[in-house]
Amino acid sequence: MELNELLIDLFDRISEHVHEAVDGLDVDALTTPPEPGTNPIGWLIWHLTRVQDDHVAGLLNEPQLWTTGRWARRFGVAADAGNTGYGHSWSDVTAIKPESADALIEYYEAVAARTRQLLDRISASDLDRIVDDRWDPPVSMGVRLISIADDDIQHAAQASYARGVLDRR
Repeated sequence: MELNELLIDLFDRISEHVHEAVDGLDVDALTTPPEPGTNPIGWLIWHLTRVQDDHVAGLLNEPQLWTTGRWARRFGVAADAGNTGYGHSWSDVTAIKPESADALIEYYEAVAARTRQLLDRISASDLDRIVDDRWDPPVSMGVRLISIADDDIQHAAQASYARGVLDRR
């Protein structure tokens, strides 16, 4: 297995988890916290997609899909490139209102397609390239990709757990 095939397999699994978490849910289920004060499924999937969009756009030195498409309108918020969900207050969380499960899936799949384009052409030497020198040690492309996958997998699992809680009500 080649390096890029390994990374593609890893990121393709995130897509499977996103679908499992939201397919067939209505807006109420997407925006209802499983317990008071916990993040709803729609926010979790939106957030993991925003992080991937933000970070992959940075790796490609291109604008985020969030800011160049009509995605923000489908979630009831402005197309602010800095709004990825980090540091969200409860009012920020509840402001994210996906119009449907399809909005979440379509945004995720658009971001995933862009990620796959990057991964299709990545080489082992690319992974050592420093992409963020604001940290000590500086962050390489390889570390950034693992960080994206790790964050996305965690949030997809949280969304799947939340769905299980809501399905049992």
